[in-house]
Parts: sequence; structure tokens; C-alpha cells
Amino acid sequence: MDPLAPLDSASLEFRSRLATITPDQWQQPTDLGNWTVRELIDHVTGANRMSVVLLGGGSREEAIASMASAAADTDLLASFDESTAAQRAAFATPGAFEMVVPHPAGDIPGGRLFGFRLVDLTIHAWDLARATGGDLDLNPMIVTSLWETLSPTAPHLVATGVFGEGASGAVADDAPVQQRLLDMLGRRP
Repeated sequence: MDPLAPLDSASLEFRSRLATITPDQWQQPTDLGNWTVRELIDHVTGANRMSVVLLGGGSREEAIASMASAAADTDLLASFDESTAAQRAAFATPGAFEMVVPHPAGDIPGGRLFGFRLVDLTIHAWDLARATGGDLDLNPMIVTSLWETLSPTAPHLVATGVFGEGASGAVADDAPVQQRLLDMLGRRP
């Protein structure tokens, strides 16, 4: 199996929702604090660009600047597609998973950055769909993989402050995996 296949699938999850968004929806609110739909899209495209900078040997400051660059984009789908192709190429570079990169959250191996991107693309595909009335069903293979990877670390996820309050405690252990994953990541489906 191609080691980049999960990234391709996660990118497609986000892209399929983004392709349905019209400019008149850009200012709609999301469930992510004060973020609008446009800011959510900018975040994901910017994070793709940040990965390219980091895997290309860039500094933490350069990575942060590249992430902010998405706010100037006018064709959001084309910008996402371009950033997705560049990100895939960066992860395909020999040694990308092993190299240590200066991520804004601290120095991490490229393999961990890859995992961050899978979570970001997948969970924000759901956030985008939720904000715009799109398809809320995520790829079950990606969801299961993320659940298996993240659920053992659930207590630590809340401590990062990135996933809101974390799990609500209201979702049954036998609930569908997507519902458990979303709840664990602070979403209330």
C-alpha cells in the first residue's frame, strides 16, 4: 500500500466538501469558536503549506508565515488543490517521516506531522460540512484508523487545548466510531 494513501483520502474528504462551498457561504459561522467557513478553509490550506515549509527545512517562523498566507487566496478550491499537491510531494520526499521539523507546537518527527495532517483534514472536513449543510459522513476507514490511533491518547488530547473540552462522556462505548471520534475531539454531533 502507498504510505501516502491515507493523506490522499483525508485530503479528498476535505476537498469534496470544499468543492460545494460558494463565496456567499464564506462568512457563515462554524462551531469552532469565532471561525467563519472562510477562516476554516484558510486554516486547512495554510496548514498544508506549513507542512511543505517544514519538510523543506524551513524554520518555525517561516512555517507560521506560510500558514497565514492562505488568507490572501481568492480561488479557495484551486489554492487547496495546489497546497495538497505540494504537501503530498513534500511527504513523498525520502526521509520526510523521519526528519525532525520545528512545528509551532514543538519539534516533532515528520511522521507525527503526517498524523497531525490526517486528523486536521478529516475532522475539518466534518466541521466544514456541519457549517454548510454538507455531507457529514466521513470515510469509515480513515475514521477507524484515527480512532485506533487517538483513543489511547484521549486524556492528553484535552490538555493540548486544541480539541475544546474533549469527550463529553455522553457517547456510549458502542456508538458508531465516527460519533465517538468526533466527540473525543470536542465535536458534539
